[in-house]
Amino acid sequence: MAGLITMDDLSNDEIQSILNDAERLLPVAEGKIYLPLLQGKILGNLFFEPSTRTRMSFETAMKRLGGDVVNLGDVKTSSVVKGETLFDTIQMVDGYTDIIAMRHPRQGAAQYAQDAARVPILNGGDGAGHHPTQTMLDLFTIKQAHGRLDGLKVVLAGDLRYGRTVHSLSHALTRFGCELIFASPKLLRMPAEIVEDLSAHGANVVETEDLLSSLADADVVYMTRIQKERFADEDEYTKVAGAYKLHASNLEGTKEDMIIMHPLPRVDEIHPSVDKTRHARYFEQAFNGVVARMALLCRLLGVTVPEDIPSAGGEF
Repeated sequence: MAGLITMDDLSNDEIQSILNDAERLLPVAEGKIYLPLLQGKILGNLFFEPSTRTRMSFETAMKRLGGDVVNLGDVKTSSVVKGETLFDTIQMVDGYTDIIAMRHPRQGAAQYAQDAARVPILNGGDGAGHHPTQTMLDLFTIKQAHGRLDGLKVVLAGDLRYGRTVHSLSHALTRFGCELIFASPKLLRMPAEIVEDLSAHGANVVETEDLLSSLADADVVYMTRIQKERFADEDEYTKVAGAYKLHASNLEGTKEDMIIMHPLPRVDEIHPSVDKTRHARYFEQAFNGVVARMALLCRLLGVTVPEDIPSAGGEF
């Protein structure tokens, strides 16, 4: 594989295969066993936007597998402030590393970077565009909870207009025949072109502003925060801030195995009372970023994950 820019770069069989690799790598991600599959390899972390989970999980994934990481660091202290172009930055880091994970505020930047690079690019989020590595950890979380991906009813709620996580995830879920419910304020509805594309690919899509009435028969509820940084007009943000707030009391009558996910960080859309319920999976979901990205790093670097990894122990 050249890189992972959107979920279209993976077939359904490849997705399932990578998720199977991730499951076998769980004890490695948990630090129970040392398996240096990527020893001698270097990951370049290029984050032109703030990140906690994505950047740290990439770094953890690479180091758990025996590889090393070089970071761009604070953009304000890099050559970007001197006017260095993205093309030149990629050309430079391409010579230092074996693979690059990149986040950039401009939609389409990841594809531009892949066109400029010789090493694989892993898109860690490009503006309001795509976030395929997040989608892979989301799919892993869903599969771990339900044992399958196909035929589930999934509610995607909150900022569907600017949320790159839900853009990528909705496409992937459609490929596995899931029913999608988009719950959002009118101002933050899923872009019409995405809804049209999903429908053209056979998706069963329902759009609503009423989140709570959608909970009863959901298998997955995927909450997102209202992203203040994506709004050019602060008045528009004020109109929708705090539109949805999920409390533990809202979960009465839901399916016992329904899970609540969130790409984090959360603001006030999930009350802490939900954390102690059997439905909360968002912190486990964040950890799954390590194991999913371990599997992706191996796949893109052409390294085979062994079939018989011990569940615990010392060095493999």
